[in-house]
Amino acid sequence: MTRARTIAIDGPAASGKSTVAQRVADKLGYLFLDTGVMYRAVTLAAHQAGIDPAAESRVAELAARLRIDARPASKLDGRVCDVFLDGDDVTWAIRSAEVDSDVSLVSKYAGVRRAMTGLQRQIGARGDVVMVGRDIGTVVLPGADLKVYLDASVEERARRRATELAARGQPADFVDILESLKERDRLDSTRELAPLKPAHDSVVLDTTALSIEEAVDKVLELAGRPELSR
Repeated sequence: MTRARTIAIDGPAASGKSTVAQRVADKLGYLFLDTGVMYRAVTLAAHQAGIDPAAESRVAELAARLRIDARPASKLDGRVCDVFLDGDDVTWAIRSAEVDSDVSLVSKYAGVRRAMTGLQRQIGARGDVVMVGRDIGTVVLPGADLKVYLDASVEERARRRATELAARGQPADFVDILESLKERDRLDSTRELAPLKPAHDSVVLDTTALSIEEAVDKVLELAGRPELSR
């Protein structure tokens, strides 16, 4: 079996895709890229340029000019990758509260998504990458060597999210989380731009009854590297 050098992992919120993707990347020695970091970099750039994040056309124009890149982590400070904005390391700067408050808005802009898709494809073209998101297999890397769509029942995803929040000491009402995920699923699957759905040639992996380790092992098997399991 030929080993996959570009792996796209998609799935709904709280399906475990980021955790699984990061562990798969670690096992393979690949770059792990959660594409959300790139939208965070755009948001940071808008703040630095004094551009109102609500000014869609100005933010999109800015995004088209930016040089945003991601590379394997160069420091043991908790980062999963290095994120660069016009050559500057902004790995931690993009995690500020100010960026948190505006990134959701910025990531919805069609012009921003077009610009980031182009940059994400450049990263994918280098190979040895596990890229995670909601439209990687369908839009960003339709030619990826392996496409996996991680799914789980909404009830199981709500349970996982509640457990995660409780472990952090944060409020974790199961019913509220369940309803929030149902609404998120509805919005993600019905949006006009890059709706959430499995690529036609993706492997749909239901993780409802699987542990993280079992899901990782399955993806490694699909990638042609079962010897790296466990």
